[in-house]
Amino acid sequence: MMAKRIHFTAEDLARTRVKSTLGAAAETLDGVRQLREGGRAPAFQSWRASVISRWGGPRREQAAPLLALMPAHGPQIDIATLAGDATCIDEAVDNLLAASRAQTRLEVEYLDIHPAHRGWAQSLAEGDRGARQDLAEALRACHRAAIAPYWPQMRHHLTSARDSYAHTMAEGGVEGLLATLCAPLVHWRPPVLEVRHPRDADIHLQGRGLVIAPTVFSSRQVEVLLNLEDPEQPPVLALPTVGGEMDDSAQWLAGEYTEGALENLVGRTRATVLATVADGCSTTELARRLDISPATASEHAAVLRRAALITTRRDGKAVLHTTTRLGTALLTATAHGFGP
Repeated sequence: MMAKRIHFTAEDLARTRVKSTLGAAAETLDGVRQLREGGRAPAFQSWRASVISRWGGPRREQAAPLLALMPAHGPQIDIATLAGDATCIDEAVDNLLAASRAQTRLEVEYLDIHPAHRGWAQSLAEGDRGARQDLAEALRACHRAAIAPYWPQMRHHLTSARDSYAHTMAEGGVEGLLATLCAPLVHWRPPVLEVRHPRDADIHLQGRGLVIAPTVFSSRQVEVLLNLEDPEQPPVLALPTVGGEMDDSAQWLAGEYTEGALENLVGRTRATVLATVADGCSTTELARRLDISPATASEHAAVLRRAALITTRRDGKAVLHTTTRLGTALLTATAHGFGP
């Protein structure tokens, strides 16, 4: 069996951790791949039909720069390395635009680019600002059509998956988690984690540890993501949680998030605040996104915090807000048209 074999030391086991998502950019890339592959993942049929009915699939004129970096054969761009794991697409785009030229070149130069797009891809690899802006706008357009209407449901699903990993690790240690990950795609044969994959490879963690993250749209296989520019960073193990050989389906993606039901409960502005805070943001960022004053944003956040729908913490000089489980559940319930 072809596999990627991840070799652990005791130090690697101690440094292994879990997180809730690869980020909005990575889920967008995988979502576009699901749209392009048509019926290969039956679990996403309802979501795919909904997106195509509104958007007509990944429109070439909007998605072309992103699709150019996703060749049908061989490796595809690791957008998470360039855009980070930000849950807000605006932050992900900012990261993409600020990524170093060396990092961008490493992600692009090994791709089997179609001849029609090689000139543009070469410009991107060389740091051309216009080419990078093209990619950023394509990422934003694809996210707006395929991910944004479903992001609250996705965040709830991913957070639940992360919490399940954390619970397993708390009960049985890291090895207990590794032994139960994503069978039959992953096998723990101490001290090696075997990940079924089309390409054979041995990855020695050498004290870096491993980051484990659930994904929604990456259903084809488990992926091991490496930072090519900074090999000291721990690899990321991206685990599919929907479709393929997993038992779960994505029927919960069938309903788009709409603020109507939530607006009736908490008012239009606070419904928008709650949906925005689901991505995690500061008071200043919240005010900017909603085009209101920081004082007004802080007041709305305080009301939602007293209702236990969001939580607030200080990070240096910034005040950061995020939804609580109750707030996330409320967003998810109204997305499906259920009462809270």
